Amino acid sequence: MMNSKANYDFSQRTAVVTGGSSGIGLDIAQRLLAAGASVTVWDLKAPPPALQQQGMQFISVDVCDIRSVQDACDAVVARSGQIDMLVNCAGFAGSTLPLEETDPQEWQRVISINLLGVYNTCRAAVPVMKQAQAARIVNIASLAGKEGTPNASAYSAAKAGVLALTKSLGKELAQTQMRVNAIAPAAINTTLLQQMSPAHVQTMIDKSPMKRLGECEEVSELTLWLLSASCSFSTGAVFDLSGGRATY
Repeated sequence: MMNSKANYDFSQRTAVVTGGSSGIGLDIAQRLLAAGASVTVWDLKAPPPALQQQGMQFISVDVCDIRSVQDACDAVVARSGQIDMLVNCAGFAGSTLPLEETDPQEWQRVISINLLGVYNTCRAAVPVMKQAQAARIVNIASLAGKEGTPNASAYSAAKAGVLALTKSLGKELAQTQMRVNAIAPAAINTTLLQQMSPAHVQTMIDKSPMKRLGECEEVSELTLWLLSASCSFSTGAVFDLSGGRATY
């Protein structure tokens, strides 16, 4: 087994990971902590106690509530003096139903968490991050935002919004040291898939040329590169992580 994975040193760097208590966000938060970063998770529920004992910080945050997000941002700056890295991972899939059968309130909730949540965190963090050296934002979007997944209209629309927001913000900040990029994964093996019907998950596997789900650690590997100084000329970009499924 080849073992030549990249190693990163994020000591002296402060990271915020939204949705960092489970799934992809938790894996990214763990990897950043192991690489020496000061990591704060913004989530509704706390990360595992063992990680908090290792120094992972936690602030209870509702990303849909701009006051909650701003207070959390102020708290991180008060403790660490800066925010160098922001990973937007908080997500909610919602029901897998035809558009005409969806509950309008749930549709709005999916948009609020997945899209407005990214806006809220970026709006609070960007002014602070501009003061840091070579700050990085990574937005975890989805291939659904590029393709439009049937029976997931809200999720697809929200993630398409995240991709466009990333392109817009990346251009706005292109002449600073900040870089803003997005990842568009196909289906990843997380607890989020348990919110979906088995048939829906199997459909996603069948679409993959590799015929498998992605793993959280595969998302983390790309995220850490995008957060590093190695990523210098890419901004406002979308990086596919699809097992060969993405065609554009």
